[in-house]
Amino acid sequence: MELKTKVTAAEGRQDLFITREFELPVELLFKAYTEADIVGQWMGTNVLKLENKQHGSYQFETKDQHGTAVFRANGVIHAIIENEQIVRTFEMENAPFGPTLEFLRFESTGEDTSKLVMHVIYENNDRRDQNLKLPFSKGINFAHDRLESIVRQIKK
Repeated sequence: MELKTKVTAAEGRQDLFITREFELPVELLFKAYTEADIVGQWMGTNVLKLENKQHGSYQFETKDQHGTAVFRANGVIHAIIENEQIVRTFEMENAPFGPTLEFLRFESTGEDTSKLVMHVIYENNDRRDQNLKLPFSKGINFAHDRLESIVRQIKK
């Protein structure tokens, strides 16, 4: 089955593009990235902090059944334009590929459809390639499928 979320990574570069079309209006797609309760649902994590403003920050954490943190991520929001753009850093703790700079662009493609284009920049192409060796494409596609399913329920 073909993945709806496309990851494009040109050989020898330190960046990649993630593109996905959603059957959601752009306003709801944007909310899925900026409202803590929605982010927590589709990412399957606890949102400890989410400050949607210039120089704001965010922090996510997932714990196992014993209370041990198994996933932690954080970053700084550098720019945010409602329903259009988020520029942020992203760093997953204890990951070998280090922090990234992410440009998220939200586009309306119709009354009830939208598109997300993410430009992700790594420190170098080796770090990017380390990330791509993981089930990265399947993981982001799964997360976007959850996002669409959960936000559709809000839409009703």
